[in-house]
Amino acid sequence: MEFENKVLSKEIQMLLYETGKSLSTAESCTGGLIAESIIAAPGSSQYFKGSIVSYVDEVKERLLGVDPELMREKSAVCEEAAIQMVRGACKTLNTDYAIAATGFAGPGGGAPGAPVGTIWLACGTPDNVITFKLSEDNGRDRNQQAAAYKALQMFLKFLKGDKE
Repeated sequence: MEFENKVLSKEIQMLLYETGKSLSTAESCTGGLIAESIIAAPGSSQYFKGSIVSYVDEVKERLLGVDPELMREKSAVCEEAAIQMVRGACKTLNTDYAIAATGFAGPGGGAPGAPVGTIWLACGTPDNVITFKLSEDNGRDRNQQAAAYKALQMFLKFLKGDKE
């Protein structure tokens, strides 16, 4: 795990300790890398409840409540699916906040309008979700690492704004 992710996780930890709020993740293409970064901070069990690695659409639908019609029309790699994954993780894991990632890390996959390297990130609360789209293909490992780093960075910024 990259040093930068550990630094971000520690900052997230301090903010969640202060507020007493909880966090979960819903990950597809990152396969648990975001959760791994979060639990690298000792004491993370005080605020991190768990993760759903929803690598297939069936799990996104059944455990996270992602609309199957949306996935048929647009695929699971779209902004709306990432938003629904945040809301579903908050509901299923009973958390205040969630971070989600869905995309095509590569080397295969991709779809019209969403080539390999397209990864949608989302974070927030059930009522307030922000998103970000990565669209550069730097190879599977780098795509996954970039997504985990950006997701943590995005969530930290969200937390700081939510606190104000």
